[in-house]
Amino acid sequence: MIKYNLKCQNNHEFESWFSNSKEFENLNKKKLLECIYCSSKKITKSIMAPMIAGTKNKKINRQKIDKYFRNEKKSLLRIREYVEKNFEYVGEDFSKKVREIYYDNKSKKTIYGTTTQKDREELADEGIDLISIPWVSKDN
Repeated sequence: MIKYNLKCQNNHEFESWFSNSKEFENLNKKKLLECIYCSSKKITKSIMAPMIAGTKNKKINRQKIDKYFRNEKKSLLRIREYVEKNFEYVGEDFSKKVREIYYDNKSKKTIYGTTTQKDREELADEGIDLISIPWVSKDN
């Protein structure tokens, strides 16, 4: 396992674990990595100090790490299931639909969909707060 400090095109920094350096390269090439703050898919590794394991450090327990990630995935899948059951999917019309709901004070409709970073910024400028949810594949 290797931990990288990552940076998106909007200079948001975050960390992520990978099984090896090739895994990062493969996922990034396929645009499967995404900024946790703005959903940008242009991700680079930022400079980081390597962590050298000494003899006093405990061995990495692969089973514990695998269990942790399985539990995290289950949590994200529960969130996805809740959203799919309780929100209306509007696809790429999300920005348009969210404005309609926001400016119609009577509407209590809940929706989800996709939008561009530019549209997210415009919505934020209008005072419309959004949340990005890591959309974990059900099949993987």
